[in-house]
Amino acid sequence: MSDILIAGGGVIGLMLARELAQAGASVTLVERGRCARESSWAGGGIVSPLYPWRYSDPVTRLATWSQTSYVHLAQELFAETGCDPELRQKGMLMVSVHDENQALNWAGTWHRPLMRVDSSFIYAREPNLAPGFESALWMPEVGSIRNPRLGRALRTSVEQHPLIQLHEETEVTGFVLQGERICGVRTPHGNIEADQTVVAGGAWSSGLLASLGMKIQVEPVKGQMMIFNAPVGLIDRVVMLDGRYLIPRNDGQILIGSTLEHVGFDKRATEEARDALHHSALSIVPALEQCPIAHHWAGLRPGTPDGIPYIGAVPGVEGLHLNCGHFRNGLVLAPASTRLHADLLLGRPPVIDPQAYSPAGRLEAL
Repeated sequence: MSDILIAGGGVIGLMLARELAQAGASVTLVERGRCARESSWAGGGIVSPLYPWRYSDPVTRLATWSQTSYVHLAQELFAETGCDPELRQKGMLMVSVHDENQALNWAGTWHRPLMRVDSSFIYAREPNLAPGFESALWMPEVGSIRNPRLGRALRTSVEQHPLIQLHEETEVTGFVLQGERICGVRTPHGNIEADQTVVAGGAWSSGLLASLGMKIQVEPVKGQMMIFNAPVGLIDRVVMLDGRYLIPRNDGQILIGSTLEHVGFDKRATEEARDALHHSALSIVPALEQCPIAHHWAGLRPGTPDGIPYIGAVPGVEGLHLNCGHFRNGLVLAPASTRLHADLLLGRPPVIDPQAYSPAGRLEAL
């Protein structure tokens, strides 16, 4: 029996398992499919909330802590596993932003590097952008990470750690109860017990809590994305326009994202979204019209009304904890969310005040 069982092997579950094991706890990680193959694989990997000043303070606190930790995390994972998460620290240009003053005020309050720049700045750095952009907001410290490779590196790190047991292709169907206490999970292969149980199931987390008669405001929100095979250097940094973004990879591929669709657990890619994404991509970089589309896919984000994740113990149910509901910012917030949760589980002083993320007061009875 492990000290802690984590139900969900996305980036959140993987990072939490790694954080706990590095502190000496024994961990069992249970994943319904393959690790990091749902939202963690499907996202874009920008290491910043989109238009970060439009988010609440609790999201900003997690994002700020996480952004400073990604450099060391990427280096450590590469050294441990030989898999490079491909962290690119090239900055982010946001063109034609309507609320620039709000953004600048936010940056001053949070001491974040963000500045208004003119057309000469824009085209000196990205000469292949569509003509006519007169101003932009520039965040020089924002990076991007190649999330499928991050997931692969995290899975390898977890798999080779002696204190972690990994169970993939193992769906959690319920919880093991002893009185009012959760003592593990039920699966088609038998019960798996642990002293503490964490639900980190992304968009599927609400279904697990429903088996206990509890409701959390986490629902699937589909996002569709595409990637172009483009020449290296067509663009060199993240560029945003009207809520859509282009993300370049080291090999020249350029990702365009994304849609926001409330259609339940439907992960089908659609022609309508393909056309819309293609149009958005060309409105930012017209030369992409000559570049073939390599892949078009969809994933399910764990949507919450305010984007603030649930992190911490479930009140009234001993032994049960949540780390879910990160919506569009799972990759951005993962290092801080998992460090904070490890602190709570291990009785360490928390790196961030946990009150805003506590499930207490945010759960409803079904």
